[in-house]
Amino acid sequence: LTRGSLSDWWAILFAQLFGWGAIPATLLLAGFSLLVLLNRVFQTAPPGDEPPQEAAPFLPLDVLIGLELLFVVGLAAAHLLAADADHALSLARAGKGGGYVGWGVSRFLVDLVGAPVAGMALFAVGLAGVVMTFRLNPYTAAEWVARFNDWVHRRLDEVPPDIVEMEPEPEPEPAVETVPTAPQEPATALQNTMRPLDPPPLNAASLKPVMPKTRHRLPPLDLLSPPAQTSGQDANARYQAQIIEETLYGFGIPVEVVEINRGPTVTQFGLKLGTVERKLPDGSTVQQRVRVNKIVALANDLALALSAAPIRIEAPVPGRPLVGIEVPNGKKTMVSLREVLDSRAFKKTKGALRVALGKDVSGSPVAASLANMPHLLIAGATGSGKSVCVNSLIATLLFTHTPDQLQLLMVDPKMVELTSFNGIPHLIGPVVTDFEEVVGALAWATREMERRYKLFAQAGARHITAYNQKSSERLPYIVVIIDELADLMMLAPDEVERHICRLAQMSRATGIHLVIATQRPSVDVVTGLIKANFPTRIAFAVTSQTDSRVILDTPGAERLLGRGDMLYMAPDSAKLRRLQGCFVSDVEINNLVTYWKSATAVISEAEGDSTEEAAPAEPPWADIVAEADKDDLLEEAIKLVVESGRASTSMLQRRLGIGYPRASRLMDQLEEEGIVGPADGSRPREVLWHKEADEDDYDGFEHDVAVDFPPEE
Repeated sequence: LTRGSLSDWWAILFAQLFGWGAIPATLLLAGFSLLVLLNRVFQTAPPGDEPPQEAAPFLPLDVLIGLELLFVVGLAAAHLLAADADHALSLARAGKGGGYVGWGVSRFLVDLVGAPVAGMALFAVGLAGVVMTFRLNPYTAAEWVARFNDWVHRRLDEVPPDIVEMEPEPEPEPAVETVPTAPQEPATALQNTMRPLDPPPLNAASLKPVMPKTRHRLPPLDLLSPPAQTSGQDANARYQAQIIEETLYGFGIPVEVVEINRGPTVTQFGLKLGTVERKLPDGSTVQQRVRVNKIVALANDLALALSAAPIRIEAPVPGRPLVGIEVPNGKKTMVSLREVLDSRAFKKTKGALRVALGKDVSGSPVAASLANMPHLLIAGATGSGKSVCVNSLIATLLFTHTPDQLQLLMVDPKMVELTSFNGIPHLIGPVVTDFEEVVGALAWATREMERRYKLFAQAGARHITAYNQKSSERLPYIVVIIDELADLMMLAPDEVERHICRLAQMSRATGIHLVIATQRPSVDVVTGLIKANFPTRIAFAVTSQTDSRVILDTPGAERLLGRGDMLYMAPDSAKLRRLQGCFVSDVEINNLVTYWKSATAVISEAEGDSTEEAAPAEPPWADIVAEADKDDLLEEAIKLVVESGRASTSMLQRRLGIGYPRASRLMDQLEEEGIVGPADGSRPREVLWHKEADEDDYDGFEHDVAVDFPPEE
């Protein structure tokens, strides 16, 4: 760029050394110097701080060697192709070809093995440089081959079905003389005219869930907080692996830690069992593998050596010939809901009603389909993370489904966990917090299930996906969420269990799914009928092994760490999977609820609805609750009072054969219906309805009580 004694000398030196590669060599040297300088600057600690730990090199050694090999091979090949043996040195002196470096390497190879073999050797070394630079290995090559194979299959699947291979036209058969035959029977003629039906197409599109059309727009993920950065503790993990090997070797168990998976809560060490010598009665020795039970029995000794408790031993790791030892991390990492929702595992999850569960012990996001579960039971001690898990499931559904596609029925006896979702358009009615409305809400869900089955029968469909494909009015999915089952079982155990079991047994095909959480996993709350219909379960930290067996039918939950640490039992696998649940804060929930409220208001204004705040509508189970409050003998009591013309509690006791409390409640209901007047001391109550009275004076009475009197003779 500039002319001067120093710059000219530098240019001549690089041109003679590298020839045509002088400019690339200068650029590479400048970039390498800049990287070294930046690496020194960022590794320098400020005064007064602790010296920084040894950081990883800014450029791996194998990549650096690969780049150098490619550069030298390029210079040698350029010089080998640019000049013959007589003019090779003069070309290097002129600063052309590959320079002195290219001339020296090419001359050495040509004198050693000849020009043809030298070219092949340069190609092999260059190929090795490419492998080292891009860090290629057989597994990477197999992965690229698999990706290419998948791409080819996708392209073949996109070929239209009307493009078929053209078959050659058959040659015309020689004409033959027709002979008149006898007329065929009707059945034979019908068989000859019938053609076989084509089999129906079997593809994944017929099984894909069909959602109703929607006017709403899904909320953005910006409403959630960004994921927190994870801090690596590789040195501590390697130190713990060495302690595990030395501790087990001290007990005569040779093992080797071949795998370390660091998760947000625990680190899993994969152990490969060794062999021990065993003497036979004849004096010979044989190599015998270590039994897995010996490692399981040393769980407390490992916890003592690692200064970490409790530890969990998974023997063996599902699908792998390893024994997994899960050791708690010194510093836990919070799993963000946004990180899981934005992951590839969540987007690849098939099925309707996708929910984000968390991360496993290796730090991989885990998601599942609520429609495939089809019902979920969540249990654990107080403060173990059940309510946060329920909130994350609801938030996931609200991020992926609109009110036209999903409706929610929430029951919250504790009155503090789910009430923050009041006002979202997905709710069928306000969050149920009154014990008297719980049975009515569950009864409404049962009636809705039966109504949908009648619609399926009329349309000839077996499940909600087939019905939505055939019908123009598509049905939304319904998720029933109960945050505390123990309180409901204390109030009305028979009715609650009956409705829950009936829904769990039959509601899957209708698109109704249950999510039930409880903090008291005892046999009187989580009964056998409920467990039999809930194949998918999540167990958080519990206080005893008995509670773990009630939830999962196996121990293990008593060794969990709490605060979102859970064991997940999938419906298609009997093996438990340890996860760290997603965390969603109150601020994030408020942002999500505010978004849906404002979105609904905007749509209502666009459609011309009144913007004035209307009175809240009654939930659809209000009539069921009112009917449940009426006594079964109310109609018979009305008939008895009207015919006799007198009303008293003692008369109802004698004539109906009931006790005083029920007779007193009947008298109060008669007063509410306007049949009798208020109490007047010890005198009988006045009967306001008479048999001979004009029915116009009692408008609506027959609609309320529907009493039929016998005709007069």
